[in-house]
Amino acid sequence: MPDNKNLLELSVDLLAAVWNLLFELVSLVLPWSALLLWVAFWLLAVNWVKYREVLVKGGWTGILFIYLMMIMIWGLIAPPEGGTHSIFQLQLSNFVGKTVYVTALFSIMFICGSVQLAGSVDRWTCFKEDEEPEPAHAHGHGH
Repeated sequence: MPDNKNLLELSVDLLAAVWNLLFELVSLVLPWSALLLWVAFWLLAVNWVKYREVLVKGGWTGILFIYLMMIMIWGLIAPPEGGTHSIFQLQLSNFVGKTVYVTALFSIMFICGSVQLAGSVDRWTCFKEDEEPEPAHAHGHGH
């Protein structure tokens, strides 16, 4: 039968190990948190049924302009140290590297849309397809 001092030391060691495990998990996930939020937003917060309709009706041009502006602004405000990006052991210039990164983000966005449209995340989303807000009716009283 363990004595109280040994039990207390084991409890402190267990708490320290759990704390270290949590710290390591947070330090592992933290650098990827922005990408995880990007995926969560496009997968769970956007109604891709309606968004697809907007894209088909010409909304893709707005997306194209946002894509180009992301590349331009990101390239201007955050040039890489040394002037080049190292992607898959290739040395790419600033704007070419930013184009690769933004293309990857947009590809992830459209993959999230495909997953949602396939119905894989229906249990986590709650979009009402048939409910449209009622338009405000004019009174027509001739005031």
